Amino acid sequence: MSSELSQAIEDYLEAILALSETHRAVRVTDIARQLDVAKPSVTAAINTLKEMGFVTQERYGKVYLTPSGREQAVRVKRRHKALRDFLVQVLGVDPDTADRDACLMEHAISSETMEKLALFLENALPSDERS
Repeated sequence: MSSELSQAIEDYLEAILALSETHRAVRVTDIARQLDVAKPSVTAAINTLKEMGFVTQERYGKVYLTPSGREQAVRVKRRHKALRDFLVQVLGVDPDTADRDACLMEHAISSETMEKLALFLENALPSDERS
């Protein structure tokens, strides 16, 4: 896990990124539904993300990733995808289980190990096998 970002913050960034890929702007309700948390929890997290400079929000409105927020969210998503690919393609784990496990692992693995895993996958798996 990145030393400056908590698992919860990374989860919020990843959720906002995923939602923003289909809708440019994201509502608190959408985030709450995606993460299965209460709206007040999302509001508190959004305030923290705003303080960190990762999101902007219209007053009582839609949430947008800032460039630095998008960069962090893409980094988390990349880690998740690499771990999921490893679990499914190399170890043969069921995709749903792999997705849940990758979500847990992405926050605990060191940057060094993550980079080596990504390099391994790039060399070991043909690009058409990577999801």
